[in-house]
Amino acid sequence: MGLSIGVRLLLVLAATLVAVIVGMLAGLLAYLDSSRLPAVITRGGAAAGVSLTLLLLMLSSLGVLG
Repeated sequence: MGLSIGVRLLLVLAATLVAVIVGMLAGLLAYLDSSRLPAVITRGGAAAGVSLTLLLLMLSSLGVLG
């Protein structure tokens, strides 16, 4: 028997929170590297998107989401 929908939703929300934190840290590092604002937003968004994709793929491959 699999996990309930509430637990799955909580795991997806936790993965989203981790991805947002990773994106913010990547944007902060880009800002400290004295990049311009559009580059900072692009780097942060790309890092958040990639990390969310990897986290969801990891959860899916472990059988947690399916």
